[in-house]
Amino acid sequence: MTQTRDNRARRPGRGKYIPKRKICLFCRDKIEIIDYKDSNMLRSYISDRAKIAPRRKSGACARHQRALANAIKRARHLALLPFVPSHVHRTGGVGVKS
Repeated sequence: MTQTRDNRARRPGRGKYIPKRKICLFCRDKIEIIDYKDSNMLRSYISDRAKIAPRRKSGACARHQRALANAIKRARHLALLPFVPSHVHRTGGVGVKS
């Protein structure tokens, strides 16, 4: 007989791993409008390769993730944030003014 995954013996003293649920920071702080001019705040939602962080990584809810993506795109259009990672490597960071 084959054992199913649920019936396997676990190590004694260890329970099942349950990850902590991420809470949307914008909902928690009751932020309604995400300002595209605040590049310091937007910088934390951009990877080192200048990509927008996905929902599972950023912890934002669906409504705020859409607003966050629009704010990042607007900031890129006004040259407050970089479009390409080569700019990130030249300046030494995301949203760093020279």
